[in-house]
Amino acid sequence: MATLNTKLLLNTGAEIPAIGFGTWQDKDAQEEAVAEALKAGYRHIDTARIYGTEPAVGRAIKKSGIPRSEIFITTKLWNNSHHPDDVEPALDASLKDLDTDYLDLYLMHWPSPFARSSELMPRNKDGKIETGNTDYVDTWKAMEETLKSGKTRAIGISNFSKTELEHLLSKADVVPAAHQIELHPWLQQHSFVEFNKSKGIHIQHYSPFGNQNEIYSSGQSMGKLMDDPVINEIGKKYGKSGAQVALAWGIQNGHSVLPKSKTPSRIRSNVAGDFKLEPADLEKLNALDKKIRFNDPSGNFGWSFYADLDGKKK
Repeated sequence: MATLNTKLLLNTGAEIPAIGFGTWQDKDAQEEAVAEALKAGYRHIDTARIYGTEPAVGRAIKKSGIPRSEIFITTKLWNNSHHPDDVEPALDASLKDLDTDYLDLYLMHWPSPFARSSELMPRNKDGKIETGNTDYVDTWKAMEETLKSGKTRAIGISNFSKTELEHLLSKADVVPAAHQIELHPWLQQHSFVEFNKSKGIHIQHYSPFGNQNEIYSSGQSMGKLMDDPVINEIGKKYGKSGAQVALAWGIQNGHSVLPKSKTPSRIRSNVAGDFKLEPADLEKLNALDKKIRFNDPSGNFGWSFYADLDGKKK
């Protein structure tokens, strides 16, 4: 079954490849992993300031010989640079590390500000994160300015709640082009997804394989999403793995998906997750929602994330 190489449309009119390559974790393995991904056919690379992987991404793209115009690059503004005066310098630092003069998409990684600092994780004398007081609306206004300079072609958000997004939209001149959130068959957030789409905001899935990632301690006491019998039964029908089915489910719902791996065989396997599911199988997958969220750093970041969304532990 051929890979479809699906492209989706942002509200800017730009196309975004439906399968992106995520570069969170395994910092030292990323140059090789991104090189492998580009070789396998990925043309959408997702990084972030906090990942520490921007230089590796930049080097891999440069060495690939693939024209910059053929690769969609996303990075993210980190919480220590939310003050409006810090947004453009932070973007400049990312561009320098990525060795490019523009981004295709620049996201606000979280709505929560940290104290202004050269440290990515500024801490107080008790060792806790030192929070800041910049309103994310002011951060967004500064991000809007980066569009005018051409340093990024689209701006978006990540990890916002519905209330936070509504507040942002009430003040914004530019509607976010994309919203990157935790999304997988066990956390489908149907009504929130529809709300984003109704505003013209493209949805991106991070952690599309749910608790496959060992970093999610809350997901270790249960079976793995990738072992879900329904997902695997559907996979058998198409000669696909559970992971490929989870990716196809996201793409068929009109979203881009961001699998990550440092293993060459898995990198190649994930890009083949862009295939067509029959409507009946899509319905079966849509019925798997357990409203289980694995990523919630509220306690560490001093901010109550996802307060009005599915999967928030009360």
